[in-house]
Amino acid sequence: MTTIQLPVIRYPFPSGINQHADEAQLHIRSWVKSYRLLTTEKAWQRFDKARFAWLAARAFPDAALHELCIIADFNTWLFILDDQCDEATAGRKADYLKSIMAGLMDILQHNREVTMENGGPLAAALCSIWDRMRAIGSPAWRLRFIRSMDDYFTSCIWEAENREAGIVPTVADYVRMRPFTGALLADIEAIEIIEKIYLSRSVAEHALLQRMIEACNNIVCWANDLFSCTKEARQGDVHNLVLVLKHHQQLTLQEAIQEATRMHNEEVAIFATLEKLLPLTGNETDYELLRYVSVLRSWITGNYDWSVRDTGRYGMEVKEVVPA
Repeated sequence: MTTIQLPVIRYPFPSGINQHADEAQLHIRSWVKSYRLLTTEKAWQRFDKARFAWLAARAFPDAALHELCIIADFNTWLFILDDQCDEATAGRKADYLKSIMAGLMDILQHNREVTMENGGPLAAALCSIWDRMRAIGSPAWRLRFIRSMDDYFTSCIWEAENREAGIVPTVADYVRMRPFTGALLADIEAIEIIEKIYLSRSVAEHALLQRMIEACNNIVCWANDLFSCTKEARQGDVHNLVLVLKHHQQLTLQEAIQEATRMHNEEVAIFATLEKLLPLTGNETDYELLRYVSVLRSWITGNYDWSVRDTGRYGMEVKEVVPA
């Protein structure tokens, strides 16, 4: 057994939380129960400890209660789906996942109405989320969100195929796919409908902003990898930046943590530098762009604050003991 030291991470961005955090937490508990997404006392104990609504509340600090509940439901649903993909025996089978995710995509692409009786808990819960999202999102927004979810589902299948084949992805392949496996791109698309921030396509697709989105995604996902590396090492899952670095660069676990931390901190520096170079024009559109970037910053700090202060999901301590 080897004792390893997890890094202390600091961000040069403010931290905040939505005033409706407690209400959203009560809401998601009732919502999860209504769709029977959890069925055991142990699962409910883990759920209550996780406090998923607080992540949404930190990431979307200015959202109204209705919108905050929608995105809290969505992220809770993602966590429950992710646990099934990562931990359930069936979730490790690519063919099984393909059939499940084809049905989920059908809901998004064709607005198929699904009930508990004809589709089961996961599909019915997604239908509930999608109905509310469609009500406040434009047709163009819906297409972008569907595309981000298709990328996420495809990446889940990629992970399952790797597990079945016993493949440890290369560092390059892992870094390429990680933005999709985290589903954060769907949450970033949701900024428009949850925080009511509307960017023109020319601004939204500007290369500088796109690189900031990429950096935000990398920071959040790689921080999660640092937080969860000991848990995933115990479970034998290799889909973690620390663990692929350890495997392919023949590092100790502590050395891999240090390298992942260096990569993470480099993305923080890139984000902060690019923020100073935002393409501001001196008109009212600047306000929307600055609000948008503020939510990206909230995702970065909020993910960290939730992970180390709010949730018991990762069971983190300053020192962790894991197999060498």
